Amino acid sequence: MLDALITRHLDYHATARPMAAMEIDYPSGTSTGLHAHPRGQLLYAIEGVMIVRSTEGTWVVPPNRAVWLVAGLAHEVRMCGAVKIRTIFVDSDVAPNLPRTSCVFAVSALLRELFVAAMRVPLDYAPGTSDERLMHVLLDQLREVDVLPLHLPMPRNARIRRICRALIARPDNASTAEQWARKLKVTSKTVHRLFIRETGMTFGEWRQQARLLFALERLARGERVVNVALDSGYASQSAFSAMFRKHFGVPPNAFYR
Repeated sequence: MLDALITRHLDYHATARPMAAMEIDYPSGTSTGLHAHPRGQLLYAIEGVMIVRSTEGTWVVPPNRAVWLVAGLAHEVRMCGAVKIRTIFVDSDVAPNLPRTSCVFAVSALLRELFVAAMRVPLDYAPGTSDERLMHVLLDQLREVDVLPLHLPMPRNARIRRICRALIARPDNASTAEQWARKLKVTSKTVHRLFIRETGMTFGEWRQQARLLFALERLARGERVVNVALDSGYASQSAFSAMFRKHFGVPPNAFYR
C-alpha cells in the first residue's frame, strides 16, 4: 500500500500547478511510514485522528484541526480510528505568508468546506478559472488561522532527549528535574537551561505537554477517562480533567465531539 501511495504522491508533485489536492482513506492503525514531500503539505482529516511524528516533534491532529508540514520534513502519520484524509500540496512560492515551521491550527466551518471542495479540483486546473480561485481563497483563509498548542518539540541535545524519550514512554514518571540531573551527572540548572534552549519550554511545561498529547492519543482510541488520567501521571480523574479543560477549553470526554 505504501509503495502505491508514494507513486500516487509523485503525480501531485509533478503537476505544473502550484497547488494540488488529494484525498485518501486509511483503516485504523495504519502508518504511512517515514517519508517527505518536496512541497509543503496541509493535512486535514474529516474523520479520525492523525498522530504525526517527525524529528521536530509530534503533533496530535483531531478532526477539527489540520496540520501544516513544511517542505522536505521527514514524517510519519499514524491513524487512530478510520481516518479520511484531505491533503493539499503547496509550492512555497505561492504561499509566502504560510507558517515557516510545521504547526497545528483550528479548521473553521468555511475552511472545512474549502478543503472538501478542493478535492474536486483537477490536477491540471487552468489559470484564471474558478478552480484556481478556490485554491487561492483556501490559502487566504489559512493566513487567518490561530496556531494551537498540539505540538511536542523534541530536543537535539542527547542528554535532554534521553529524558524526553523516557517521559514519552512513561508519562506517569514523576521524577523531578533534580532527580534527572543526578542521573545524568549534571546540575538541575543545566537541565532547566537545556530544556528552554532546546524546546522553548521549561521541564515542567514539556512534561505536561507530553502527558496531554499522550492522553489525546488514548482518548482517540475510546479509552476511559479515569484510566487515561492515571496513566498520564495524574493523581485523580478530576485533577486531570481540570488541567485538560484549562489547556483545551473543554473536558476530556468532549474534545473529540
